[in-house]
Amino acid sequence: MSICEPLGFKASGIASGIKASGDLDLALIATEDRNAVATVGVFTSNEAKAAPVLVSLEHLEKSSNMSCAVILNSGNANAATGPSGRDVSRNTAKLVANELGVKTHEVLVCSTGLIGIPLDIGPIENSVTRLVSELDSTNEASDMAAKAILTTDTIKKVALTRGICESGETYGVAGMAKGAAMLAPSMATMLAVITTDVLLEVDQMQIALKRAVDMSFNSLIVDGCMSTNDTVLLLASGKAGKPKSIEEFESQLCLVTHSLAISMAKDAEGSTVMAKILVKGALNERQAAKAARQVASSVLVRCSLYGRDPYWGRVLAELGAARVGIDQELVSISYGPFEVARNGIALSHDEKGLRDYMTKREIEITADLKLGNCEAEIYTADLTHGYVDENMGTS
Repeated sequence: MSICEPLGFKASGIASGIKASGDLDLALIATEDRNAVATVGVFTSNEAKAAPVLVSLEHLEKSSNMSCAVILNSGNANAATGPSGRDVSRNTAKLVANELGVKTHEVLVCSTGLIGIPLDIGPIENSVTRLVSELDSTNEASDMAAKAILTTDTIKKVALTRGICESGETYGVAGMAKGAAMLAPSMATMLAVITTDVLLEVDQMQIALKRAVDMSFNSLIVDGCMSTNDTVLLLASGKAGKPKSIEEFESQLCLVTHSLAISMAKDAEGSTVMAKILVKGALNERQAAKAARQVASSVLVRCSLYGRDPYWGRVLAELGAARVGIDQELVSISYGPFEVARNGIALSHDEKGLRDYMTKREIEITADLKLGNCEAEIYTADLTHGYVDENMGTS
């Protein structure tokens, strides 16, 4: 799978020296012909936005949502770095723009890593010529770019799907992302770049991306912490023509974002199990979503997951703590196919079968409120010693 599978894009990834380890830490996604393409983004709602987020927002406004390139660095978030941090992000965009022969405001900037440490632009300045020269549309180039944005991730996150154009030809939607901690609705600690060769209006793209983010990255909780740097960008080259329908494109986009979000949940720091929390039978989507988030973010529920303990009482308690108007005497709770509580009280079940089910790497907890027909799902992971070890110091 390649971020360059859709027509009109190239990628590269190199080690610039930002990371002391010498690992890959600088990635570039650029248009093949250096022409600006329609671009939209969804950014962190954290009020302490990082410098690259602020600069990318500036550039999208100035360019009327057109861009030629996205440069991403890992190893330093360039967050809580004040005006000088914003200067570094602007100068990073300028370096790339000069090398590509495009306008500075047509380059977007993303960073991920440690907060509060000034980002030295030196390694970027010394490496930008090589970064641009290595741009290619090969799988290898895309692979290097996907690896260059990782921090505490243990695996790269990529996704690809195909849709149908009006002409009957196919178009692609491809994405790469990073994220393994500080994952909570309103997005996660994450960066994602998505490319497509379909032809769309900016307004259509923004609506589609917002919906896709809400159904994927905003439905993911690992530790309830919100990052300063969250960014999801969608670039559309238009080279494949118009989609068969905007609804069909939205469906393909959601497949990509959902796949990336699931990869993040599976790679959550220290995790041994990924859990899908499904709340159904709600009066409305808001009720279902709030209840599901309450369960998914519960430290006690997540500790139970680590212990492989189907302690449904904690689930019921969190449903009540959500204060969304449940009737506890209607609620049923299941772990996978095993219903363990009905009408708010314990239910006899296959205990051995449930024990075996709880050893799986991926499990599902379902709560049926029996009030209506709406539902919501949130993904989470267990809380482990590994997560604490990873985050007990600066990381």
